[in-house]
Amino acid sequence: MRYRLTFVAGAALGYVLGSRAGRERYEQLRKCAERVARNPAVRNAAESAAQQGRGFADKAYHSVSERVGDRVPAPVAERVRSLRERGQNPGDDWGTGNV
Repeated sequence: MRYRLTFVAGAALGYVLGSRAGRERYEQLRKCAERVARNPAVRNAAESAAQQGRGFADKAYHSVSERVGDRVPAPVAERVRSLRERGQNPGDDWGTGNV
């Protein structure tokens, strides 16, 4: 019984100390991640990667459109057409990271 009580007390103490240390480490990692995210070089790299991704998606869309042509069912073509028109609206910030 004494060993069981010692074990439970040790486990409880380890849990409390470990969770406190874990929380401090979490806060340290979070602050570091925020600092990296605020770095202008990182932000510029992320924005250029997003622009390249949008460019590749646009090329892929046009390539598929040319190959598929009129073989797309009418409801799908109408949906794609409405998405394309919405993307031409300068007030639309979908996919740019602006909320």
